[in-house]
Amino acid sequence: MAADLIRVTYRIECEGDVAQMASRIASDQSTGTFTELPGETDDIRRRCAARVESVIALPPADHPSFPHSGTGGPVNRGDAVIAYPLDAIGTDFAALMTITVGGVFAIRGLTGIRVMDFDLPEAFASHPGPQFGIDGSRRLTGVAQGPIIASIIKPSLGLAPDETAHLVAELCEAGVDFIKDDEKLMSPAYSPLSARVAAIMPVIRDHEQRTGKRVMYAFGISSADPDRMMRNHDLVADAGGNAAVVNINSIGIGGMSFLRKRSRLCLHAHRNGWDILTRHPGLGMEFRAYQKIWRLLGVDQFQINGIRAKYWEPDDSFVRSFHDCMTPIFSPADRPLPVVCSGQWGGQAVETYQRTGRTLDLMYLGGGGIHGHPMGPAAGVRAIRQAWVAAEQGTTLETAAKTQPELAASLAKFGGDAA
Repeated sequence: MAADLIRVTYRIECEGDVAQMASRIASDQSTGTFTELPGETDDIRRRCAARVESVIALPPADHPSFPHSGTGGPVNRGDAVIAYPLDAIGTDFAALMTITVGGVFAIRGLTGIRVMDFDLPEAFASHPGPQFGIDGSRRLTGVAQGPIIASIIKPSLGLAPDETAHLVAELCEAGVDFIKDDEKLMSPAYSPLSARVAAIMPVIRDHEQRTGKRVMYAFGISSADPDRMMRNHDLVADAGGNAAVVNINSIGIGGMSFLRKRSRLCLHAHRNGWDILTRHPGLGMEFRAYQKIWRLLGVDQFQINGIRAKYWEPDDSFVRSFHDCMTPIFSPADRPLPVVCSGQWGGQAVETYQRTGRTLDLMYLGGGGIHGHPMGPAAGVRAIRQAWVAAEQGTTLETAAKTQPELAASLAKFGGDAA
């Protein structure tokens, strides 16, 4: 039955027959090994053996993805779906990663392999998923509709707690909905988390008392020690904070599971390190597969780069990531808030709006695009909001900038090629 199977799609690359390699993967990663086994009975295979369900041939590659693999000439490629019995793995993600991912990359004869997708049965809905997600993020920021406009503490490292608090006050006055520690900022000696919380939370509360708006602030709480991470979490929550930045690859699956089960905070996931898994197209893991694990573990907000981001990722990859996050796994409640980031200044708003399906269910995160605005951070925030109004109205940024000096200044400094 489909409900009893975990299906994994692999993009296989090898000099030999792709279907035969898929069969070898299915055997090696379940009940078989390099030779026949007297104990591998029909009953064991029926209950626990993985099976190849389909193989779709792809155009061959000119060169192997793995270095020093084979002859170095053209290699065969194909997408294979392998079904693993749920009884052989269960719903623990450590077991899933060990059996369906961990050993696959060691198989002899492969010149490349990439995990493209997981099709998980309903049993995985037992994982908690987002505690807040899209609706909770809107509730906590007070933004009922439209993009949630956000900023990052810049410079990323080096500011003392009182300097950070001063910048937070400036950003609150500028009109942002959300502020976050940079992912690199956790609890360094010059700015321990306890001192940062003590300096920043009074600023957040004062702004709320004066204006009625509570700006959401996400503190960096990540730690390799789950107990220390929970102490960091409690420090923020007990001080009235409502969000945390979590470096998901650094804390790992176990750390995320431990945190989510006890969390009172909205968890803003930074995926730094994902590029190690995905930057080579013939290796690693597609974001479509990767994000399902972290969503079910409980991230509420998910950073996914953006259009014309400052990093390597192509725009098409960002668009796929956005739609992956917005596609329910088991229900709409398991969708995290997509966070558009990495070099965003407003000039990408129109294309972002168009290519993400004209949705406003997103956070638009500007660092240098706000702090580096020639008229100051408040003008940087206004310019981004002006850009998003133009996107919704179907107006080009150049046309909107004719009557809005903040947007005009952004176009002049950061680039005038965004229509």
